[in-house]
Amino acid sequence: MPMRHFFPNAETTRGITVRVAPRYLPEQSDPQAPRFVWSYHVRIENHGEVEVQLLRRHWLITDAYGRSNEVDGDGVVGEQPLIAPGGAFDYISGCPLPTTSGTMRGHYTMRSEGGLFDVAIPGFMLQRPASAASSGL
Repeated sequence: MPMRHFFPNAETTRGITVRVAPRYLPEQSDPQAPRFVWSYHVRIENHGEVEVQLLRRHWLITDAYGRSNEVDGDGVVGEQPLIAPGGAFDYISGCPLPTTSGTMRGHYTMRSEGGLFDVAIPGFMLQRPASAASSGL
């Protein structure tokens, strides 16, 4: 099965491919609050010829009302992984919103022997499935 089946959102910058697959989490969501929660699985693949290290992340998270929140920080999930040529790094994180949908996009700052550079994170939708809406979740 093609990788895009598992990771529908992908973008490549300087030989680094970032793939993202979001998933709505009804068991962590509370429409009465209102609080809607998604996980997102990220896979970072190094198709280049030199090792890279992920140093920082920058996210722009926008809810259905157009309100945006920027998130900056060191590494991802407490790590600043080294990714060898031909290697990959996977992690899962989450995002709560006060609306039933939103978007996320951003970039990672990487270091290689050539210095620092930014790698695009593809934009993706956070969308509560219609089946969750009809069940009240």
